[in-house]
Amino acid sequence: MRRKHMEVVKGRGYVYSIQYHIVWCVKYRRDVLNGKVSTRLKELLTRISKDNGFQILEMNMDEDH
Repeated sequence: MRRKHMEVVKGRGYVYSIQYHIVWCVKYRRDVLNGKVSTRLKELLTRISKDNGFQILEMNMDEDH
């Protein structure tokens, strides 16, 4: 996905930006996160992010994770 600017929240006496790096490894590192599964997973994660009001800055699917 295209990289977006990170949101920085500012208030009186505070500034923050919360970010997570999530890595999923499938059991026995089987090659299942590809093709239609990869496409559908990206669609679901994008919808979840929109429904819950957070941004996905980057999303990749590699052979290892």
